[in-house]
Formats: sequence, C-alpha cells, structure tokens
Amino acid sequence: MNEPRIIVALDFAEEEQALALTGRLHPALCRVKIGKELFTAAGPQLVESIMRQGFDVFLDLKFHDIPNTVASACKAAAGLGVWMLNVHALGGRKMLVAAREAVAGGKTRLIAVTLLTSLDREDLDEIGLKGNPGEIVQRLALLAQDCGLDGVVCSALEARQLRGMIPDAFCLVTPGIRPADTVANEQKRIATPREAIENGSDYLVIGRPITRARDPIQVLQRLNDEILGQ
Repeated sequence: MNEPRIIVALDFAEEEQALALTGRLHPALCRVKIGKELFTAAGPQLVESIMRQGFDVFLDLKFHDIPNTVASACKAAAGLGVWMLNVHALGGRKMLVAAREAVAGGKTRLIAVTLLTSLDREDLDEIGLKGNPGEIVQRLALLAQDCGLDGVVCSALEARQLRGMIPDAFCLVTPGIRPADTVANEQKRIATPREAIENGSDYLVIGRPITRARDPIQVLQRLNDEILGQ
C-alpha cells in the first residue's frame, strides 16, 4: 500500500486553525479527518476548501439514528465528495444496510465505529455491554462486514484479531495512535504507529502528536518513516 496511511485529525474549534495546519502539510503524506466540533463550527464549506487543497477527507460524524435519517445523512455527506465517512455499528443491521445503500455506486468509503477507544471494561459494564472489548469489537466488525460496509474503526489492540478473520479488502482504521515518546491523554486502548501496522491496521488516525507539534511536517515524515520500518 503506497497511499498515505496516516489520517491527521483536525480537532480544532475554528476553520482558520484547520486551514493553517493543512497549509503546512502535504496530501501526498497524509489524509485528514474532520470531526463533529470542526464540522459544526465551519460546515461543508470547510470540507470543500480542504479538498481543493488536494487532501482526501475522512468525515468523522459517527452517524447513529434511525435507518432513514442515517441514510439521508450519509447520502448528503457522500455528495460532498469525501473519501470516507462513518456510522456507529451499534445502530444495528437495518441502519447499517440503509447507510450502505445510500452511498452505493459512489467513491466514498463507508466504515463503522465499533467501540470508542476511550472505553474500557468498566465503562462497558456500566452501560450494559457484556464481554471484553475485543469480543464486542469482533461481533460488531463481523456485523459491519456482513452488511457490506468497507471497514471499521477499531483499536490497534483488536486489529490483529480482526485481520485474522476478515479479508484484507475490509479496511481497519485505528485511532488511539501515540508515538512512544508521547502521553496517552484520554485514550485507553492505544499503540504506536509501527505496532498498529504490524497488527493489521490500514489507516492510522493521529491528532495531537502532529497538530500540536512545533514542526508538523517533520513529525509527519518521521511517523511515515516509522510505519515503513525506516
């Protein structure tokens, strides 16, 4: 895979901050992720501006609602021309199938969130999801595959297990990536870039280590080298 493996999380509150960073990066080295905060603040116009800079955009809005509402949202998001968008696998089969049908025939990749990387066993017990995170992620990933989605979001710690049971064409997108010399923040199921790739992850979502760096492009290049084992 020669395409960019890193997806830079543009976790900013304002459009100007996001554009200032993308102006310092290069689309040959990364893709970018726009989440709820930034999309709410800046809207579809920012997505279009960043795509005009040459970046592939992962629109990370995690749609989770009744099937018809999610299908309409996915259709609108795909209409922007984004590279990838996501829904929550916990929305169930009917919702996942409706989302898949809404973007069928287009170029936008549709993936499902399994479990947020901020959740641990205690959190899962509290909300009534029984079993360890790996078991739940496996069940949700197989459901997403069966519904025809293109991949799932999972932690690097679950990627190895999933890669052993799911075809390579089904992509694994991994947040919670932290270089060995950085702190974990609120993420609990984390790994280094090299560990994630060795475990079978296809794309790595990385935020603060790049976005808060004094020299973001240098950090990005170093992380790409680490992924390649250089």
